[in-house]
Amino acid sequence: MKTVAEILRAKPQAAVYSVTPGTSVLDAIKLMAEKGIGALVVLDDKGRLAGIVSERDYARKVALLERSAFSAMISEIMTADVLTVGLRDTSQHCMQLMTDRHLRHLPVLAEGELIGLLSIGDLVKHTIAEQASLIQQLEQYIRGE
Repeated sequence: MKTVAEILRAKPQAAVYSVTPGTSVLDAIKLMAEKGIGALVVLDDKGRLAGIVSERDYARKVALLERSAFSAMISEIMTADVLTVGLRDTSQHCMQLMTDRHLRHLPVLAEGELIGLLSIGDLVKHTIAEQASLIQQLEQYIRGE
């Protein structure tokens, strides 16, 4: 079972995009569209994790409530109580958290500092690669190689 640190090292695109609580929802949505991502971390004025905002937050807290993306601020729709993981946590632990809490993104902290962001896609990719490797090893074993 791989750790979060190993999964982050294997990510081809390790950039973590962020906004502040005072960013307009429209600017955040534009950034997500431009970067092809589904969530942004929200950092306070000292660069500490203050929350996370996702396309789901936009859909549920702006679009469905007929609020204006022009005037709404990230602080109004972000999730402030963010579940995080550390570098030593396992992929299985992360998958369990995401499944139990219906999450798609997990910020990764080391000594209180944000160092990465794991998506459900990152974990699925890792799991598929891990299973393919195991299958290959078992096939070699069966063939006596």
